[in-house]
Amino acid sequence: MTDFAALRRMMVDGQVRTADVTDPRLLAAMLSVPRERFFPADKASLAYLDLDVAVNGSGQPIRRLLKPMVLAKLMQAAAVTATDHVLDVGCATGYSTALLAHLADSVVGIEEDAALARQAADALASAGLANAKIVTGPLSKGRPSDGPYDLILLQGSSEMEPAALFDQLKEGGRLAFVFARGPAAKAMLYRRIEGDISGRAIFDATASPLPGFAKPAEFVF
Repeated sequence: MTDFAALRRMMVDGQVRTADVTDPRLLAAMLSVPRERFFPADKASLAYLDLDVAVNGSGQPIRRLLKPMVLAKLMQAAAVTATDHVLDVGCATGYSTALLAHLADSVVGIEEDAALARQAADALASAGLANAKIVTGPLSKGRPSDGPYDLILLQGSSEMEPAALFDQLKEGGRLAFVFARGPAAKAMLYRRIEGDISGRAIFDATASPLPGFAKPAEFVF
């Protein structure tokens, strides 16, 4: 029988701590949330690998959870606080939403794949995380009706700056995601200050693309 608790400790010690993730609240959350419960039963054994593992079927756009190291570094850079209201974009089966629920005051996970959204809602309910909810809708449009937000995280990469999501940030709010355009990909952290948005690269990273965040095709004459 698989010892998932031991695998969880190995993930945190071997993948997360070694990537300079030192936030004690985040490390405690990753040790306490059973990542395997956010995977299909036939893929639970893959939950603690250093990979972006697919969590849905092959008949639709493949969705993958961010590898633990990338997710942890994004969350640490975003400096999640106990008073934050967070939007988790592309939450898939809800693992990232569950982690955020341990760190923030309230979390909205948005997912446009209805089957994944149901899995996420069931997993969060089973975990008793009453400060998190799952909603469905186009990922690129966010969830303005529940905003504005102190923090927005994208659980995948985007080829463009997500302008619609910037508009849903509070003053001083942050947005973090993997910006993937061309051969290079970097995790970015943006902040809204006096109505203006400024961003900076925070580390090299790769992530699977999120639906709705592809750069529009350019016409060449």
